[in-house]
Amino acid sequence: MLSNGVQEELAAQLAAAERDRVPVDPLVVRYPGIDVVDAYEIQLINIRRRVAAGARVIGHKVGLSSKAMQQMMGVDEPDYGHLLGEMAVFEQVPVVASNYLYPRVEVEVGFVLGADLPGAECTEADVLAATVAYAPAIELIDTRIRDWKIALCDTIADNASSAGWVLGAARVAPAGLDITAIDAVLTRNDEVVATGRSDAVLGDPTVAVAWLARKVAAFGVRLRAGDIVLPGSCTRAIDAHPGDVFHAEFAGLGSVRLTFE
Repeated sequence: MLSNGVQEELAAQLAAAERDRVPVDPLVVRYPGIDVVDAYEIQLINIRRRVAAGARVIGHKVGLSSKAMQQMMGVDEPDYGHLLGEMAVFEQVPVVASNYLYPRVEVEVGFVLGADLPGAECTEADVLAATVAYAPAIELIDTRIRDWKIALCDTIADNASSAGWVLGAARVAPAGLDITAIDAVLTRNDEVVATGRSDAVLGDPTVAVAWLARKVAAFGVRLRAGDIVLPGSCTRAIDAHPGDVFHAEFAGLGSVRLTFE
């Protein structure tokens, strides 16, 4: 366990790396004693700082929600990060690639909550009952850790490597779509670069959302009506470069587009 002073210093380093676009060396190499509790506290220090400066939390993202990624990281549960209003990107506005260090995109089925979720006792049935719509989504991920050389505590401390997200226009009620069987295709510059299906996320993305609601309850946080939840990627992450145009198509759910300049 790190001291409060070290947690504050590492949070400041990550914030500076994001602001100045100068990466830092892995936290786990410099502080081998760091643990998951430290990492979440570092994440929360920076979220509290940004909220105090006027940012608004409008949802959460789940990471490490595929079994393959969990095995690679040596963990048996996902992790999570915060979505802030200032992180939103838009289909019609190109993203400036140089604003990020190592940008990548992931394909996700977004959840739009129409009611508050329970906390520690949240179930998948609760998630379905509270979800007003699914939406096609691309998450923009980035790392402030040099060359994506991340371990579990690195990515948690770094807001689960979150940098932004975009939702497509479509909204489909849960009753109208099998959340476990949505095929997704991602193209970059009209070339297919990734394919996947929604059940790549723990077999059912609602499992990830219910886990998230239970997990954040331990920090005194609730998922509220209006929140956006990104439960994890249907596909592998794809590097993004200036000039890239990404288009994700979801069976029965529409599409979403993200352009980099």
